Amino acid sequence: MQTKILSTSDEDIKYAGGVIRSGGLVGFPTETVYGLGANALDGEAVRKIFAAKGRPADNPLIVHISRFEQWQSLVTEIPEKAERLAEKFWPGPLTVILRKKDIVPYTTSGGLDTVAVRMPSDETARRLIDAAGVPIAAPSANTSGKPSPTSAKHVFDDMNGKIEAIIDGGKCGVGVESTVVTLVSDVPTLLRPGGVTPEMLEEVLGEINIDEAVYSKLRDGVKATSPGMKYKHYSPRASVVLLKGEFDKFKEYISSHADENTVALVFDGEENGLGVKAIAYGRQDDSLSQAQKLFAALRAVDELGADKAYVRYPNREGVGLAVYNRLIRAAAFEVIEL
Repeated sequence: MQTKILSTSDEDIKYAGGVIRSGGLVGFPTETVYGLGANALDGEAVRKIFAAKGRPADNPLIVHISRFEQWQSLVTEIPEKAERLAEKFWPGPLTVILRKKDIVPYTTSGGLDTVAVRMPSDETARRLIDAAGVPIAAPSANTSGKPSPTSAKHVFDDMNGKIEAIIDGGKCGVGVESTVVTLVSDVPTLLRPGGVTPEMLEEVLGEINIDEAVYSKLRDGVKATSPGMKYKHYSPRASVVLLKGEFDKFKEYISSHADENTVALVFDGEENGLGVKAIAYGRQDDSLSQAQKLFAALRAVDELGADKAYVRYPNREGVGLAVYNRLIRAAAFEVIEL
């Protein structure tokens, strides 16, 4: 299969919509990361996503819509809390989980009776959904387990020859996947942090729970109810280790443990004087900049041919919780206290 690179022109969007409608796969930009899209209502098309990514079939997908009324066709009920969230955060980087209607195949929902839905703020994404005429199921457009793609090149590197087309819409603004909150539980529960922070959710919902899998590994035997909960994710081929402590201690640890195959992921301005190759992934006091640069930095680790990456530990407040959540999974939960 030859993968076509498309622009955001009306003609190319129309072509990509036809690919989706006919059961094919398209990589497309959103404000979070690039998605790998298929017709969410076509179980056979969705199976192609899992095959292209090498993704476990019990890992649910997010269904993307372009208009609020499309939500009603996918879920059994839209409670008042869900309406408040949509009014505040849609279009935007928030995914809401509700009970699904039978029209949504279990292939899309990862075998669950719930479905995760969001309305992206990226105009190209919404134009594609409109052109397809169907809701689009889309995980991140990367090989399963690798860092998520934030540019069309990242998608091409992973998916060339596996999918019909990629729409090049430039770099993603948020840089990490959407926040996922379930309203099926007694208390609204954050399952995956993202650009919509816990504090922002609390302003709309009042009390929320934060699932323990946000901070740590999902317990054995517990079924993942959201993407990004169960498996090792976001990781380069190199081994990743988080180092928690002040920069002086980080430098000291690097000097005694690193070799020529080691890379350091640090904050902006900390790259020099480490004795190893260093990649900056944002400003220390700016979690938004970290989120935007994180996945490109993790991909750069492999481009440098490193076998180990030591990473500066982020602040876990606000969007920093999303950065931490991605890094702790990239590191397979290995953290060293300095």
